[in-house]
Amino acid sequence: MPDPRKVLATIRRATELLRKTPGRVGGVVNLLHAREVLVVGDLHGNLAAFRRVLEVAALDKNPERHLVLQELVHGPLAYPGDMGDRSHQLVDLTAALKCQYPDRVHLILGNHELSEITDRIIGKDGAVLNVKFRQGITTAYGEASTEIFKAYKELFRALPLAIRTRNRVFICHTIPDARDLDTIDLNLLRADDWPAEAMQRRGTIYALTWGRDESPETVDHFAAMVDADLFVTGHQPCDDGFRQANHRQIIIDGTPPFPCYCLFPCDRTIGIKDLVAGVKVLATPEA
Repeated sequence: MPDPRKVLATIRRATELLRKTPGRVGGVVNLLHAREVLVVGDLHGNLAAFRRVLEVAALDKNPERHLVLQELVHGPLAYPGDMGDRSHQLVDLTAALKCQYPDRVHLILGNHELSEITDRIIGKDGAVLNVKFRQGITTAYGEASTEIFKAYKELFRALPLAIRTRNRVFICHTIPDARDLDTIDLNLLRADDWPAEAMQRRGTIYALTWGRDESPETVDHFAAMVDADLFVTGHQPCDDGFRQANHRQIIIDGTPPFPCYCLFPCDRTIGIKDLVAGVKVLATPEA
């Protein structure tokens, strides 16, 4: 078992660094100097995909490359004897990576992290994912689990909502539903913290992490709202690991059997075809 004191120190340092990421204004990180960005789909504890991401990203050899991760928690990997979900290990590893590359590693808020902040129950296949997550933390860290879980929640509260590149690509977890666009408070994109009601159903932060609308009309409307041309999102499972949802948006999935990433330049004008061309499958062994 990792030393809980070291884990806590890493999580707390990563939380501080998330708040201080260069180019961050409220809930959006503006990448003003990046040459290219590698975005990974929802990982949900996929440790094998994460290890391959590190190899592909090769951040030490590519000093102008940024890495964007999303949706780390609530996955199928479990401790023996049904002793909980191991996805907290991915949070620990990502926190350490943020500490190693504080200016170039980014994690955006997803609905599963939001559910941990708000204690909103998410169920799947008859199991409560939040309970499995907490159980895994207890299995790993014993008496220190309460303090570590609290630190995880603070880390999640520090996550930005989106990453914006200088060539007008907006990287966010999902596109809000059309019914919510007229009530979204864009001022919250510029805020450092969000009121509780904004994180509940029909609130702005909820809409920005739970929506599933990919109609061209909705995406055009949202693009005008956030002043963007293209979107890279996650949130929705993709049978082939990714799909082009419309003329502005690609959706990528980081879960088996075809975990994907998208690598694209941000120092020149690009179109949707360039985003599609940048999608690759992460060939991974079983974790």
